Amino acid sequence: MRRTLPILLALLLAPASLYAAHAPASFSVAQSLISASSSPGNVYDAGATVVITAPVAGDLSAFGGSIISAAPITGDELLFAGSIHSRARVSGDLRAVGGSISIEEPVSGDLVAFGFTVRDSGRAGGSVFIVAANTTISDGADGPVIVYGNNVSLGGNFTGDVTVVASGQVSLDADTVIMGKLSYQSPEEAILPVSAVIRGGVTYTNASYLPDVGTSRILSLISLGFFLFVRVLGALILSGLFAGLFPRLAERFVEGTVTMRPTKILLTALLGFALFVATPILSVLLALTFVGIGLALLFFIAYALMVLLSLLYAGILIGNLLARRFIHRDVVLWHDGVLGTLILSLITLVPYIGLLVVFLVTAFSAGTLLAIFFHFAFPHEVDTPELL
Repeated sequence: MRRTLPILLALLLAPASLYAAHAPASFSVAQSLISASSSPGNVYDAGATVVITAPVAGDLSAFGGSIISAAPITGDELLFAGSIHSRARVSGDLRAVGGSISIEEPVSGDLVAFGFTVRDSGRAGGSVFIVAANTTISDGADGPVIVYGNNVSLGGNFTGDVTVVASGQVSLDADTVIMGKLSYQSPEEAILPVSAVIRGGVTYTNASYLPDVGTSRILSLISLGFFLFVRVLGALILSGLFAGLFPRLAERFVEGTVTMRPTKILLTALLGFALFVATPILSVLLALTFVGIGLALLFFIAYALMVLLSLLYAGILIGNLLARRFIHRDVVLWHDGVLGTLILSLITLVPYIGLLVVFLVTAFSAGTLLAIFFHFAFPHEVDTPELL
């Protein structure tokens, strides 16, 4: 079982493009997004509220505050949201991360879910892996089932083995059938009705919930995953806000970048790299003197703000360059910041190379911002253009 858990985690974290169809993909970002037209390929949606009402012939990947999937999905489904409702059949795998997750229709492939509350009233055709405070599976599953959580309720017909690690109560509904083995660990024995049938036998481990090394690693990965999700979501929101609230600065930033020659691009990236390296060293040297402690603190605050702005405007730059390339739009909109930051976040998932690429783009962004701020503070003309 310990070998199975990392594999399931890898399946959850793997980008949906690995399972993508070869048909054209569609990308949509809006505050309230209703997808009412069918798509022949993969669909990527993001918004505060996302509602899918038309069939998707490929994979569906959605990010938002609330997601309702009410149309059949031919491929896989990857959902990240505070509230998730899957109300139509999924022909592939379903992977979901959210606060409240409700699955009402069958999933032909594997089901992987991380959330506070998970309710599965459909039926998974493959394996099931759930981590949640409260889990309810009411229609069984065709494959093996692994559940980590507090309170776990099981019902229906389970074809394979069922493994449960719970810190609270484990219960089975009346007439529940488990063709394999039921193995569970909890502070007290499960509630097993007389009508329940468990053909493979029951293995119970009595323990106050103190996770072993393997479980601690899994929980650590889950905590890290939630942290990364919140961090990426916060970066998406900030990028959209900066692109929308300060359009003049964003347009000046992008326009200056588009017209740069390759040599100037390299010099600008070196300037940003020097800023990232020199500022911390200067702050430490100033902090060694009593007089320079206050100045070192100001340098550190300015450095942290510059790093944040460089990351945000790197996303704005990437998003607007894609808009210029594919939809021929020169104006910078808040959508560009959201899309570009999302792309940078996905690039960081690539080992080693992804972090290097993001660092280079961020260093270039820092150099460009530094040049803009310098010309703003020391203008060559009498009338300084308003950037903010």
